[in-house]
Amino acid sequence: MKIERLHHIAIICSDYEKSKRFYTEVLGFEISHEVYRAERDSYKLDLSLNGVYLIELFSFPNPPQRVSRPEATGLRHISFGVNDVDGTRDFLASRGVDSEPVRIDEFTGKRFTFFSDPDNLPIEIYEI
Repeated sequence: MKIERLHHIAIICSDYEKSKRFYTEVLGFEISHEVYRAERDSYKLDLSLNGVYLIELFSFPNPPQRVSRPEATGLRHISFGVNDVDGTRDFLASRGVDSEPVRIDEFTGKRFTFFSDPDNLPIEIYEI
């Protein structure tokens, strides 16, 4: 087996319009494709960043809550590389998104912090 790269991350949200706005208007993802699947009462939104397809955002009626904090088995967080951690934190704050204090990765010396999407999914911004 030879995996070439990550294909996408699938996220189920509780409020489709709120999450759609967050991922497009706050985080800057572009909509590649959007479809409503009537048989499942579900939207599927394909999102790209810099021309690269990365996220599938799904809505489903009454999805169960996911335990994400404290640490739980499963997806821990998603992480996006940024050149300016402080500038990104400032931008997020200007959009009403709180982030944790900046930390330093003890192994790489790079700066990073976390914030959450509308469903409290942890998202990391990591200095590249």
